[in-house]
Amino acid sequence: MLELAILGFLRDRPLHGYDLRKRVAALMGHVRPVADGTLYPAIKRMAAAGWLTRKDEPGAVAAPRRMLYLTDEGRAELERRLRDPDDLDISDENRWFTLLAFLRQLDEPKEQAAVLRRRLAFLEEPTSFFYDGDRPMAAEEFGDPFRQGLLTIAHATSQAELAWLRATIDALVALDGSA
Repeated sequence: MLELAILGFLRDRPLHGYDLRKRVAALMGHVRPVADGTLYPAIKRMAAAGWLTRKDEPGAVAAPRRMLYLTDEGRAELERRLRDPDDLDISDENRWFTLLAFLRQLDEPKEQAAVLRRRLAFLEEPTSFFYDGDRPMAAEEFGDPFRQGLLTIAHATSQAELAWLRATIDALVALDGSA
């Protein structure tokens, strides 16, 4: 998730480490806080992999700023991750939101639609947080208002996402004709 967010934000434009951390934290910080001890080792690994470069540039006040730039290899890695995300990137809501934040950076509507179809297929499978044997349980099966609330909210969220996915896939197909 962190590497995808770094690649995605640097695809938009070069950033200073502090600016990058603020953007990453805004996107996924509510799920997992982004500490310097997490971000900077990831940047170092990604630079060693050739996905980004660091250049010192004059600062606005005095000290030079180390700017981060996405390389061609980094752009290719971002596109690979967007085009062919792991199953967990499709099924885990937080990872999905990170992926979705940058999916526009795939140029081909048919590639975008293919990723959305994977999420659609995942959401169309019957599921629940609670089961009776192998059968998913619905909100109305509980006398507990808290479990009812959890399942009601989750169902409404899923229905909204399903509607958005279907409409967006249709729009991408109309754009591309073969999506």
